[in-house]
Amino acid sequence: MFTGIIEAVGTLAELRRQGEDMALTVQAPTLDFSDVKLGDSIATNGVCLTVVGLGDQSYTADVSLETLSRTGFAEAKVGDPVNLEKALMPSSRLGGHLVSGHVDGVGEVKSKSSSGRAIEYWIKAPGSLSRYIAEKGSIAVDGISLTVNAVQGDLFRLTIVPHTVQETTIARWKPGHRVNLEVDQIARYLERLMQGKAHDGSSSTLTLEKLAQSGFL
Repeated sequence: MFTGIIEAVGTLAELRRQGEDMALTVQAPTLDFSDVKLGDSIATNGVCLTVVGLGDQSYTADVSLETLSRTGFAEAKVGDPVNLEKALMPSSRLGGHLVSGHVDGVGEVKSKSSSGRAIEYWIKAPGSLSRYIAEKGSIAVDGISLTVNAVQGDLFRLTIVPHTVQETTIARWKPGHRVNLEVDQIARYLERLMQGKAHDGSSSTLTLEKLAQSGFL
């Protein structure tokens, strides 16, 4: 699990096709590798990747065909910057929201404008994900925990403060840029609970009243 609070920005140093899969190497001179070992997870632009090799301030990870089909790594190039976050430890502060690193789909930046010292972006989500995105809810965009400030159909608006711009890859976002999206897990689980069926085939649809009684709402 992750928090969506970016620890460092790395660079894609190598991309190696291996049949239909890919291996990548990330150079990350500002990431603390002192507690990283083989088999650990590092969120790379929001994608949970397993470390299979360690170098001098770098790591290598395999990217499966499934991951390539669901994320922006299919279009990645050597030299691209990537947001990095090591897996959450039990003693860590949860500064963002719970992020699994399992990307749901790829969105597209539609517009960029200034709002005081902040920058506002409108991003278009795939139609299948828009129902999980709510005003003032949380979303992970390229691994960054962000607050949704407005929703219009498949579009949602983000307001990015200067510190977040400086500490992540957001500065390079412009109209047409594609970003990895992970929606809030709670919305997915609630949908599943409300549409679920009992093992014997009888209806077990959860009503809003039942959710309220159970403390979810």
